[in-house]
Amino acid sequence: MALLEIDRKLLQRCLSREPHAWEAFVERFLGLILHVVRHTAKSRSLQIGPQDEEDLVAEFFATVVRDDFALLRRFRLESSLATYLAVVARRVVVRELLRRSFPSRLSDTVAPHLAFESLADARAESPERRMSNREEVERLMSGLTGSEADIVRLYHLEGKSYREISSTIGIPENSIGPTLSRARAKMRQLTADSSA
Repeated sequence: MALLEIDRKLLQRCLSREPHAWEAFVERFLGLILHVVRHTAKSRSLQIGPQDEEDLVAEFFATVVRDDFALLRRFRLESSLATYLAVVARRVVVRELLRRSFPSRLSDTVAPHLAFESLADARAESPERRMSNREEVERLMSGLTGSEADIVRLYHLEGKSYREISSTIGIPENSIGPTLSRARAKMRQLTADSSA
């Protein structure tokens, strides 16, 4: 989808710091970003409340203005601005969801470094803290086959969709879910073994 003229002008106004340009930008894209926040949380089986939604939307817009609108300056004008912002928003939301951990609201379908709560020994270090360490996730991923590790990394650490994973590594989209399930089971077993 091509860049709309209205968005091209809005982008120029923001980068030129024209009065009220930022307010117009936020008003134009607030609904889109809120949709991305909700969809991203839902796709990871997280129930987030209105305050969490507000915080995640605010984090996205803070990311946009950071370093003198560096994110907008990197936009190459090759797609619609909405598409670009949605991709960036999903990455920001995934990063924040992983950072914040939301441990009491997780199901088995979320990031492996958040989903092992029930397997850890109560006397051991909390699984959220232990598993939030990227090195620990990488260690657990070493017990996976090449394609399983690739899929876990792309889905859980990079926030890619099934479609994006399919096109990246060249496997059918409908085989990604079952592969993730097998990989999670192996990682849970590794976590159980290491805490026994």
